[in-house]
Amino acid sequence: MISSCLSFMLAISVHAGLEGEYNGLHPHARCTIDNTIIGVYYNSEDSISTYVGYKFKSLFDTEVEVGLVTGYSGATVVPLVRIIKNNWFITPAYEVSPSKNVGITLGYEIKF
Repeated sequence: MISSCLSFMLAISVHAGLEGEYNGLHPHARCTIDNTIIGVYYNSEDSISTYVGYKFKSLFDTEVEVGLVTGYSGATVVPLVRIIKNNWFITPAYEVSPSKNVGITLGYEIKF
């Protein structure tokens, strides 16, 4: 059961609207069972993040992922929201240092 749900990915991202320097390569492992997602990845702050969430189909042939994720400096657990179309994704981003800013992360995820 676990081996059939496991997938490996590599995301490449850019961060817009933020001042800090962020990692743009994110190795990623995920288990998907029905629409529930559980995974681990190397995040933009050069730390390991784990998450749990739910994915569903949306308008314009897109998927939306919502959940909770760990591993960021802003809080122990933060919300996860990602909109995906044809392996491209966009997600809200924020930073608390060097200053408080809100931005977006744009990326492309390669699935192996």
